[in-house]
Amino acid sequence: MLENPSTWIIKYAPQIKSMGHVLDLACGNGRHAIWLAGQGYLVDAIDRDPIATSRMKDVENINVLILDLETSELPKFNHSYDGIIVSRYLHRPLLTKLADILNPSGVLIYETFMIGNERHGKPSNPDFLLLPDELLNIYTPLLSIIGFEQGDEQEPRPAVMQRICAKKHT
Repeated sequence: MLENPSTWIIKYAPQIKSMGHVLDLACGNGRHAIWLAGQGYLVDAIDRDPIATSRMKDVENINVLILDLETSELPKFNHSYDGIIVSRYLHRPLLTKLADILNPSGVLIYETFMIGNERHGKPSNPDFLLLPDELLNIYTPLLSIIGFEQGDEQEPRPAVMQRICAKKHT
């Protein structure tokens, strides 16, 4: 289990409006939600695992929603978000929907595994691995790209990752 927030998310979180409303999608144990709340953001944290999310139940500025994103529709939020964080999760039907729930000037920070990761272990199913440049190809028509990278990494453990930070057009 990873405890520290991703360096990619730490690097690009300042692009999100200060004290803004952030969605942490597939938040797991809350490593990013807790860090973001500590930075002054109001966080909606969604995950399907009530045990993993339990450590966030008493954290100020975090609202936890238990929801399986692969068997349920993304909730109809009564607001949009200043930022959306997704780390180490891929459900392709959600990708374009994320741009729709960003505020004008809202920021998407997304990182997950890509093809090639199978040589390091799981995930190895192609359904859960991005193709080269996949995030770039999806979000370039929808958002302004701030940062993008893909490839091998050794820390925090060996993986092949793809990352993007993009801002909604105003």
